[in-house]
Amino acid sequence: MHNNQQKTDSDGAVEIAGAGIAGLTAAIVLARAGRQVVVHEAQKEVGARFGGDFQGLENWTTREDALQSLEALGFTTDFTALPCYNGTAFDPAGNRYEIDTREPLFYLVERGPGPGTLDDALLRQAQSLGVEVRFNSRLRQMSGDGILAAGPKAADAIAVGYHFETDMENGYWVICNDELAPKGYAYLLVMNGRGTVKSCMFSGFKREQHYVQRTVEAFQHLAGLEMRNPRKHGGCGNFRIPRSAYAGRHPMVGEQAGFQDTLWGFGMRLAVSSGVLAARSLLHGENYDRLWQRELKPQIETSVVNRVLYTLSGSLGYGWFLKHFISRSDIRETLRRQYQPSWSKRLLYPWAKRRYRSQRNDVSCNHVDCNCIWCRGDCCIPD
Repeated sequence: MHNNQQKTDSDGAVEIAGAGIAGLTAAIVLARAGRQVVVHEAQKEVGARFGGDFQGLENWTTREDALQSLEALGFTTDFTALPCYNGTAFDPAGNRYEIDTREPLFYLVERGPGPGTLDDALLRQAQSLGVEVRFNSRLRQMSGDGILAAGPKAADAIAVGYHFETDMENGYWVICNDELAPKGYAYLLVMNGRGTVKSCMFSGFKREQHYVQRTVEAFQHLAGLEMRNPRKHGGCGNFRIPRSAYAGRHPMVGEQAGFQDTLWGFGMRLAVSSGVLAARSLLHGENYDRLWQRELKPQIETSVVNRVLYTLSGSLGYGWFLKHFISRSDIRETLRRQYQPSWSKRLLYPWAKRRYRSQRNDVSCNHVDCNCIWCRGDCCIPD
């Protein structure tokens, strides 16, 4: 059952719709500044849609380490995070490329409810600061100060596969092959006796089970995948650059705004950054659009260019990239350069923008002085 309420808090409380990374980081910043905060989460627990999914907290878009960045912003790092230095990538022909970085390429983290997860750590930090988190609570309207953090509203990519138990050693494996993950990549992540294997595909959604089966078979052959008690799991990602990240007068953050890496779907650091910027806009009366467009838009535009170039490269391009970059350089530094705005990426962006189309339209709400919570920013939809 949901608590269907119109407006539940006065007294200057900030309401946040959604207890994901972006919503909780915004709540933490606001609470630390002395604001009363109420977070409404439609599910019965934090991170319910992830259910123990293993994901990568990328560590290449900045020189500063991702965990150090979280700590510098005042966020907890009291969650299980496996630093990933060494891994293996395969091209469509099955050629093997060993990845070896001086600094972690990413941190393997667990998402969802329960001890050790990123979501649970942020929840506990927020609650320790006095943030009230209401589960099974879905707002209908938000007339006072608030932030919209309700997750993705369309599917530009899906990641489908299994969670499982295993005796495999900790590690990560990636396959770039359109026969397994059209225009995307397949991945295998193992940490402390558990694993995730998925096909992250950017097209071909109707044949997802076909691609998942091929992905499992490929990892069994190439990486010795062993699964016990496999459980199906899937998720989606929505990538876009909105004209405005306001819905009515409320900032949208994280996946609800479409803030994700368009190339490979990494979005946790963008979720944190957008949550911080939205909180700052409320605390200091700053325009949220100006903040995120200055801080986040250049990186997101660059990721759109990267996505289009990756899509056009196809199988021959995947093999060329792996051969020339992974085996001959520190891939973390190579990726960092590829994710930085440059004159060439700025020159290519108008072309890439014409070629890339999100599944989510960018049309403003038809309501006057919109207070809708589940407004997508492109339309108001009933629950």
